[in-house]
Order: sequence, then C-alpha cells, then structure tokens
Amino acid sequence: MPRKAMPAVPPGERGATRIADRVVAKIAAQAAREALAELPPDAVPPHATVVVHHDRARVRVILELPYPSDIGGQCATVRHRVASRVHALAGMDVPEVAVEIERLHLAPPHGAAPGKAQGRTR
Repeated sequence: MPRKAMPAVPPGERGATRIADRVVAKIAAQAAREALAELPPDAVPPHATVVVHHDRARVRVILELPYPSDIGGQCATVRHRVASRVHALAGMDVPEVAVEIERLHLAPPHGAAPGKAQGRTR
C-alpha cells in the first residue's frame, strides 16, 4: 500500500530553530582561536560573550596576546574570522565584534632562557 504524501507546509508555518547564545559564544571563541597563529604558552584561550536578537549576534571576544606583536592586525583577523564563522555555522549576521585584550604576554628576548628574570637587578 503506497504512502500518501503529506502536503507541504509553508515556511512561515513550520516553526523556527533557535540557537542558544552559549552555542554562538562557543563558535565565536573557537573562531578566535583559529584566527590566532599562536598563543603565548601561559595564555588563557580566547572566550566570548554574545547577545543574540532575532538573526543578529553582537559578539565580544576576550583575548590574551603576545607582546610585541601586530595587535591591530591580530584584532582585525579575529573580527573577520569570528563574523564569518558565526554567519556560516549559525546563519546569523554579525554587525559587531568587539575585541578586548585582557593581557599582553611579554615575549622573552631572543636567546634568553625562559623564566629567567629580565632587565637589570641591583
């Protein structure tokens, strides 16, 4: 006995998929990790907070970066990567990605032993 095909339900009547804010925050944090070439050894991995309204997400990413480095360039790379990954994976527009640098990690001078005190001592 053949099955009867159900009539198609119009898109507006099917319901909606809601993606939790914490899921979008995890996507953003992972995208920030992917955007950074290398984190300092003792750095905390990037984390993110989001505010979702309809199909738009405003994202705030908190980072720790090495110093000296191109901080502006790294922030621009993170912004672009986070916006594109959230859009691709969650289907949300991302009009704003705020990047906060929580800590800068001073890189040891070339040839210096890790953990050894830097500078002059009296």
